[in-house]
Amino acid sequence: MVSADQATDGYSAVFFLEGNRVAREMRATEFGAFLDGYVGLSDLAGTDVRAVLVELSGDLLVQALVFFRIWFDEEGRADSHWNLPIEDLARRGAKGPNMGGGAIRLVCRSQCPDPKFKEDLWDPDMTPGNNHFQIIRKVVAANSLKFRKLESAQEENIPILSDQAEDTNGREESGAAADRSRLAQLIREQRLRIKTLQSVHRDALSDMQREHRLEIQGLRSDFADLEQKYERQRLSNDQLKKRLSERNEQYLAMQEQIAADGEKKQREDSNAGAELLLLREQLERRQRELELRDEKIVALEEENHELRNREPPEGSILDHLKRQTVFLVAYQPGAGHVTLPFKDVETYFSNPTAYAAERCGMNEPAYLEWLEHYENPVCSHTDENGKCCGEPILRVSQPAEFRSGIDDRCEKHQS
Repeated sequence: MVSADQATDGYSAVFFLEGNRVAREMRATEFGAFLDGYVGLSDLAGTDVRAVLVELSGDLLVQALVFFRIWFDEEGRADSHWNLPIEDLARRGAKGPNMGGGAIRLVCRSQCPDPKFKEDLWDPDMTPGNNHFQIIRKVVAANSLKFRKLESAQEENIPILSDQAEDTNGREESGAAADRSRLAQLIREQRLRIKTLQSVHRDALSDMQREHRLEIQGLRSDFADLEQKYERQRLSNDQLKKRLSERNEQYLAMQEQIAADGEKKQREDSNAGAELLLLREQLERRQRELELRDEKIVALEEENHELRNREPPEGSILDHLKRQTVFLVAYQPGAGHVTLPFKDVETYFSNPTAYAAERCGMNEPAYLEWLEHYENPVCSHTDENGKCCGEPILRVSQPAEFRSGIDDRCEKHQS
């Protein structure tokens, strides 16, 4: 994966970057020791590191750069499953900016010779004052790794006799070739900068989507609290109505008893009148309480209706989404990048998997079965002991083409 730091014609080093600075630099052999698990870096425990492989010529000029990611576990050891052929990618890199020794070979997310490694790479920043190429060039010039600079043999300037016309034509052709070379180099650098800016835009959009998800989750939580409050109020009102109904039945029963027992009513008229008055006062009080409860329920229902139909705050993400000045783009495997209409935002965030399955024209269980195969393309056959085969198989990238029990089995278990 990483060979000796000095090849036949130069050197190799690995830089760890944090923001706009090189936080750690090491020779390729030292980086290989980290990959073999001989040593760990406690300060990098549980982090996803942005690194760059730097290949130098014998006179310490940058020849190739590979911008890659690597994960360090809780013990500060490099991910044992990391197997990115960075040196092979460096040899296959496309032309990049001139860092003193001509156009370098560059490999990054926006410029990857092998698409399957794209997600393990990252794009350098080329904004003024924060240019990663200039930062790397300064660190290489400082040579803190103490690479020995190889002196190149100087060619003797041997005068050559030629006609004046031929000499003039040669200078003109040389100047034109130099101009074309500089123009081509400038075009390559501008194209690379455009690609990196697009990558920054994608990252910013991802952050905006994450903030929007958090905002929607907060609104959903507030709405759930309001629904719970409304449900408690409704239950309390039902209990109050039930008690009021019981009191009405008691009142009617008492009236019947008074009508049936005339003599007793006369003897106990004063007591019955006082109790009747008390019951009427209690009934009126309960009725007033019931009216207040009904008014509160009406207010809560109006508040609930306003919350469901209120316009989003001006200038908020939801306002931009509704007026279609901002588009929310979601990515789901199989469905790709999907522009979400404002009316589908809540549906998507309530169940992104079901939404993606619908876009792919399949039900959610079938989509989940394909997604499990897509994220881990291995044979899922289990024997009588419950042991999974786990043999790597060919990934089916389109959900509609996936056949359960066939595409998720190796050749041995398909038969």
